[in-house]
Amino acid sequence: MTDLTQTPAVPPTNPVRFGISSAGLLNAYTWAFLAFMFAPLLLMVLSSFNDTSPPSVTQWEGFTGKWYAYFWMSETEMRADPVLRALDRDRFVGCFGNSLYVAAFVVPLSLILGLSGAVLLTRWRSRANGVLWWILLSPMLAPGIVLGLSALVFWGRLGVNAGLFTIIMAQTTFVAGYPMLILMARLQRQPIELEEAALDLGASPFRVFRRLTLPYLFPALVSAAVIGFMASIENYNTTMFAKGGSCTFATEIGAMARNPNGHPPVINAVGTIIIALTVLAATAHAFLSRREAQK
Repeated sequence: MTDLTQTPAVPPTNPVRFGISSAGLLNAYTWAFLAFMFAPLLLMVLSSFNDTSPPSVTQWEGFTGKWYAYFWMSETEMRADPVLRALDRDRFVGCFGNSLYVAAFVVPLSLILGLSGAVLLTRWRSRANGVLWWILLSPMLAPGIVLGLSALVFWGRLGVNAGLFTIIMAQTTFVAGYPMLILMARLQRQPIELEEAALDLGASPFRVFRRLTLPYLFPALVSAAVIGFMASIENYNTTMFAKGGSCTFATEIGAMARNPNGHPPVINAVGTIIIALTVLAATAHAFLSRREAQK
């Protein structure tokens, strides 16, 4: 006889599964992020070889390399082109020379100030370290417009006209923060016992710094110098408000980009050259690092 009070067993239900896993979602996000980052660069490179102005990849007028040859072509050839003859090549080259001149002062000054701040924050134990950290780091957090205007007003009150000097001073105030962070990270990994042992053996603090600390910091100093150089060359906001009647590489490109008829493709050519040099430098560094690791 069957017991009617017993309920039939319910088969287990499988949980609802979506068609994409967490790993697949992460991969999709990664590819979307890479496309968002590098697609504009690819379009810029392609448009630098298109014989049309303003630059375009949808309206292809033919392959050309004249936007690259602009920097060395003759005056006759340049004046024959309706786009290139409107540009001032001598001014562009002069502005680039100004950027190199500014960077030649900004990088050493930033390394000295950054090294001083890094040593101060890592070797000097005090309750004021937290306050000093924010004071030394504040120029990196301040807007570039504020730094440029403050440098312009400060040096103007001292009777110094705006120009390359004010650009150097304004850029140094925030570029010095990059070496400080890089060198601090390196100093925090250095065993402090080595310096203490050298001092116990009679070495002076300067000799300890020159023979132990400085060689240990050399790789970080090189990295900080490269980053400082790039930060100085590409800086626009701070330089724009501190330059006065002078110009730099970044401000001149910004002026060319504000052309009401569209920016000239020469800017795309310059960007492509910078990308190529960056990729070549990174490839050379990776090749040399791998070869040294194999030794």
